[in-house]
Amino acid sequence: MIKAVIFDLDGTLLNTIESMEAAGSRMLWDFGLTPRPAEEYKQYAGDGAKTLVRRVLAAAGKPDEGLLERAFPVYMGYFAQTCGYHVEPYPGIRELLTALSQRNIRLAVLSNKPHQQTVDVVTAYFGTKLFDLVMGQSEAFPKKPAPDGALWMAKEFGVLPSECLYLGDTNVDMQTGKAAGMKTVGVLWGFRDEKELKENHADAIIRHPMEALELL
Repeated sequence: MIKAVIFDLDGTLLNTIESMEAAGSRMLWDFGLTPRPAEEYKQYAGDGAKTLVRRVLAAAGKPDEGLLERAFPVYMGYFAQTCGYHVEPYPGIRELLTALSQRNIRLAVLSNKPHQQTVDVVTAYFGTKLFDLVMGQSEAFPKKPAPDGALWMAKEFGVLPSECLYLGDTNVDMQTGKAAGMKTVGVLWGFRDEKELKENHADAIIRHPMEALELL
């Protein structure tokens, strides 16, 4: 029986592509580089902000670790301002969260987005009462796909990992859920495709949020 659902954030709950692109473009302009299209950020995201900046710089023709160390804090400064830019929940997400809450399912967010920005956008779009736990990348736990954060959430909920669904849109999410011993659900409305989710052994793949209810 499923007692808890853990959600990825970017590409799963919220479409955040333009917020990342806005910060990335400003950063690139500062270093005399040409901005990259927003659509490309679907491939840059998922492994934490510093990896995103590394990928952006490489795409802009500057795969330089020294530049990364200078550019990363610039990106983070801009992202603190743009983390809510043109962000919106995917269609059906609010309805799914309401339905899960009505079934007394515990809800959590586990993201590789920096922790403060994770809290900020979740609060802005879903308030403070819907999710029981919200965690972004910090020094408290290693970033996904390490299972530590997901396992901590299960422990906090007092449930077994096998009693949790883990929903996400990338290979990192499927690897995280598998490593934690949870049932992994790949979502097709996000940043990556069905092939990637299948290759990373998603237990189920859904095309609309409300389909998750059938997996309970």
